[in-house]
Amino acid sequence: MRYRLNYLWRVFATGLSFTTFGLGGLFLSIFVFPFIKLMNPDPQVRKRKARYLIHRSWNFFINFMESLGIFTFHLEEARQQLEGVEGKVIIANHPSLIDVVALISLIPRADCVVKQGLWNNFFLKRVVRVADFINNDQDVNKLIENCKRSLEEGYNLVIFPEGTRTVPNRPIKLQRGAANIAVRCQQNLLPVIIDCNPTTLTKQEKWYQIPPRRAQFSMRVVEEIDVSPFIHNEKNESIAARRLTEEIKKVFTEELAKNESDRK
Repeated sequence: MRYRLNYLWRVFATGLSFTTFGLGGLFLSIFVFPFIKLMNPDPQVRKRKARYLIHRSWNFFINFMESLGIFTFHLEEARQQLEGVEGKVIIANHPSLIDVVALISLIPRADCVVKQGLWNNFFLKRVVRVADFINNDQDVNKLIENCKRSLEEGYNLVIFPEGTRTVPNRPIKLQRGAANIAVRCQQNLLPVIIDCNPTTLTKQEKWYQIPPRRAQFSMRVVEEIDVSPFIHNEKNESIAARRLTEEIKKVFTEELAKNESDRK
């Protein structure tokens, strides 16, 4: 009976969290961001304040989910590792729906390459537009130009090379977008390994299909990937990006295997 009540509570709490997140985004869009825009005519100041507000709001949301008993978050190690980081391309694996929220909750100066779908999402479209996040649905040269400008301004560019959430128990499949950005911006990659055990909120699951117990969610930063050997040793940027993508996959695969080994 106790287990059943706990399970039902976590289903309810998960639904409550989704509702809170959506309504929170709508509240910011209708009441807070217009005020920021009104009080800050300078677009750079407006962007900086909007991004910091998102960082703080998502940090609150992570704590909210933990207080409801849905997740136990182990983020202090990653928080310390990311403290003071500026102008970095931060890449991460993508096991769950909340990865981007958890990661940006640790990074005050975060930019993000986001899918076109979010720009049309009823609850979040105004959030990503006021924050001036980078839309991935644009000409590649324009995309690279926007990424380079963001890095030069000191923002950390958050990218998920898989492009979508990982399919559990299957090999990682990466797109070349992150590698192309790193090569063409000549910027090293800072990998973040995300672990969620048991898996939850994956691509194949509905929000109410929760695991039998509370999920343990953790992050850690691993050694930076130097892109200069890939740039200098290959004939062109396309080949360099392909080789770098292979290196990213190798790093992710090895580090995730370590996580699995540590659990046994």
